[in-house]
Amino acid sequence: MKQTPLILSVISLVVALALGIFMLTSNGGSRTAKASTPTGEAAQQGSIVWFDLDRVLNEYDMANDLRSVVETKIQGIQEEVNRRGTKLQNDVNKFQSDIDKGVLVRSVAEQRGQRLQEQQNSFNNYTNQKQQEIAEEQSVMMNKIGDAINTYLQKLNEEKKYAMIISTQGSVLPAPVAVGDPSLDITDEIIAGLNDEYVKNKAKGTTSPADTTK
Repeated sequence: MKQTPLILSVISLVVALALGIFMLTSNGGSRTAKASTPTGEAAQQGSIVWFDLDRVLNEYDMANDLRSVVETKIQGIQEEVNRRGTKLQNDVNKFQSDIDKGVLVRSVAEQRGQRLQEQQNSFNNYTNQKQQEIAEEQSVMMNKIGDAINTYLQKLNEEKKYAMIISTQGSVLPAPVAVGDPSLDITDEIIAGLNDEYVKNKAKGTTSPADTTK
């Protein structure tokens, strides 16, 4: 009964998916220390301005709080997957050892083998369910962050009346703005504005990271 590789591969898949969430939402961390200079100096009414989305995702307090909540949930899921996977692996190892020692009659071996297969199927179903939960957590989190940023940008542009606000992203060659006038970079202004609003909303009790999946 060679179940070991399958069990380990399922556990690894859950780990990979969990890590993928934070690679996606923490993208561009190496650019965090890069400041905009001078922010918004030439960003007059009618200007085409831009901002670094990677920096916003990394420096927006709400995004970091939501990531922390999701990370805690994923850690709990991972611990339970590991616990169940370890138990199943131990059962498989014990069964294989008994088979090798020849201490089981054929009928008992068949019954135990069938039970182990049922355990394996149950474990696979469980990990699939948890993978879906992790994906849903990611989707809801990113939707919340995206909605908050978009709402703020709409409000900001009602005041500033820019011709266009472009978001750029990427650490190797940012796109769509690979090179731009630094004075049209409004990243600092957006980060400060988003964090100010987040603090105000938290004080009013209208923003709660614990509501990530609600």
